[in-house]
Amino acid sequence: MNGYRTTADEAVIIELNPRGNPMLLEENLARSRMHDAEVFAEQQRVAHRLVVARRWRRLAGWAQRRALLKARAV
Repeated sequence: MNGYRTTADEAVIIELNPRGNPMLLEENLARSRMHDAEVFAEQQRVAHRLVVARRWRRLAGWAQRRALLKARAV
């Protein structure tokens, strides 16, 4: 067996990857979905970091205002 698909499977083969191996439609679709999932996960991480940074900035501002009020009261 030469490693290539039979003639019945050739309708499913859509392209050759750079190494010359036949890439099936399902493999290409799976790679595309995995790439989309990785991009979405990276966007979610960036959004989460932004939310956390805003939360800490808000908390730091509140702590600073509270410290100033306490310092004035003394």
